[in-house]
Amino acid sequence: MKYFVAPGEDRKLTADSRKALRGSFIELSDGVTHYELTGPEDGDVVLMAGGLTIPLFYWDGLVSELHARGLRTLTCSAYGRGYSDRVQARYDETLFTRQLAELTDRLGLTARPLHLVGTSMGALVAMTYAAQYRSSVSTLTIVGPAGLAKPRSASPDRLLRNDVLAGVVVRRRGLRLLQEHLGHNVRDPGLGAELTDMVLGTLRFEGSLYAVFDTLQHLPLTGRDDLFRRTGALGIPTLLLWGDEDTVTPSAHFDTARALLKPQHHHVITRCGHMAPFERPRDVADQLVPFVSARTERLDP
Repeated sequence: MKYFVAPGEDRKLTADSRKALRGSFIELSDGVTHYELTGPEDGDVVLMAGGLTIPLFYWDGLVSELHARGLRTLTCSAYGRGYSDRVQARYDETLFTRQLAELTDRLGLTARPLHLVGTSMGALVAMTYAAQYRSSVSTLTIVGPAGLAKPRSASPDRLLRNDVLAGVVVRRRGLRLLQEHLGHNVRDPGLGAELTDMVLGTLRFEGSLYAVFDTLQHLPLTGRDDLFRRTGALGIPTLLLWGDEDTVTPSAHFDTARALLKPQHHHVITRCGHMAPFERPRDVADQLVPFVSARTERLDP
């Protein structure tokens, strides 16, 4: 898709504008990345990969829970999200995986294996990262992953692969489509409104809609059984979590994910929609912390 600036994108990300924004910033090979490395300095690092639209603020509740339990966290906004650059590039797994690899390297976090968490689209990125940097991953946690639905001939991402049609659709209805998507992510209307405000605030920066819809063009969110299967064969200790009322990546795919990933532990969070780390951070931490701690104790006898 050819780069464009959509109506309503009235702000630019510059060195000056970032001075007033939350978080830290680092120049990587593809552009500036927005990140936060926080928590106990002696804690094991949990690296988080987010979904299609979310900035790093999405993780705040879970980050607080993990800090209170002794873990350090690295969150970042993928390119095109949050306050990371809107790069004029192909938004695919290669780009997002390279971003995570360069970020951890530049921050000096490669000496000890990380605990990797991926949710929704970020689960696909996390699995790709795990395959490429197997020795750098101590544990892998997958939450409500995309990728297990079957491709449909009339699905929106297929229509968007036509550049001319994509340009027309995104300019006319892109923001509205995203708002409708965000409304289905969580059960609680109050949290839904909070999520929508969080994401829409970052979509005011030039190139945001281009980034999201170019991702839909180039990062397949369906028919990814082989990626799950290959991940399951890596031998990385894996935790699988899912919300029982997830309507975006329905929990009907839970058994398929279990069969392909072969996780050491799995858990369904009750009364929870698609965004468990955002909706139910304490419940996610209750599952994640003992899983991570058990692995850490084996590394440090």
